[in-house]
Amino acid sequence: MQAEANRHAASSLIQAKKPSRLANVARELRKNKHYYLLMSPYMLIFFTFTVIPVVISLALSFFYFNMLEFPRFVGWQNYSRLFLGDDVFMIALKNTFMFAVVTGPVSYIACFLFAWIINELSPKVRAFMTLVFYAPSISGNVFFIWLIVFSGDSYGYLNGFLMRFGFILEPIQWLSNEQYILAIIIIVQLWLSLGTSFLAFIAGLQTIDRSLIEAGAVDGIKNRWQELWFITLPSMRPQLMFGAVMQITGSLAVADISIALAGFPSVNYAGHTIVTHLMDFGTIRFEMGYASAIATLLFCIMIGSNKLTQKLLRKVGE
Repeated sequence: MQAEANRHAASSLIQAKKPSRLANVARELRKNKHYYLLMSPYMLIFFTFTVIPVVISLALSFFYFNMLEFPRFVGWQNYSRLFLGDDVFMIALKNTFMFAVVTGPVSYIACFLFAWIINELSPKVRAFMTLVFYAPSISGNVFFIWLIVFSGDSYGYLNGFLMRFGFILEPIQWLSNEQYILAIIIIVQLWLSLGTSFLAFIAGLQTIDRSLIEAGAVDGIKNRWQELWFITLPSMRPQLMFGAVMQITGSLAVADISIALAGFPSVNYAGHTIVTHLMDFGTIRFEMGYASAIATLLFCIMIGSNKLTQKLLRKVGE
């Protein structure tokens, strides 16, 4: 009897807490209604053009849909076809991971190191160098200049240089040879990636409280590397997270550079990525169900990468 009474008391206590939580939520909504009202236009646009399309794409990945017939439910067939029956997708997956593993960490570290060095310069020099590093990312299709550099004739800058100094005897077809395509795309992406993340790191370094550095010197920090690890990096975690998200998204969603430099499709799919594969089935073949499965897989990869990055960034300064 005593145990039953305790059980009833516990259940009544839980039931009593539920209305109180709802009441707290309602009270917070009433208290901050002006903030939510100001956020409502953005949230409406965000849910309409981001959340709802993602949910529809996830649902559509379980259907066969060719834009002409009514969607037909096929279950996991699109995903099984993706991994077991699509050899080109496996090439695209391998290329994308190779691309992301190289460009993501390298460009992220390079952005921070350049920002850290430039932050020590005088204001005028810092402003000029910031513009120099940020300019490629805001110049539209500026990466087309690399078509001249890697042109396959003797007028290409790289071929002309190598032939002039006797390294090669005849021009190399850089963008038509599958041995070089992926490496060239990685180089161009690294050049373009020193943009938004670099600017965020510069802004984060400018907001660090100088008194923390002075206090760290008193507490025993002896060199700039200790100052970087124990003070600078922990003080700019939001900027580090923003930069990581931008680098992950940019490295996994590469498509325009591959299409512009290597064509669509590239030779033996040497520059094929998940996004170009998605474009192939979504905008050319109009297999929207299969394209949605590709998009859903890419979305899951990005979410997993961001979660892993968050765990790593939490250890900064420990």
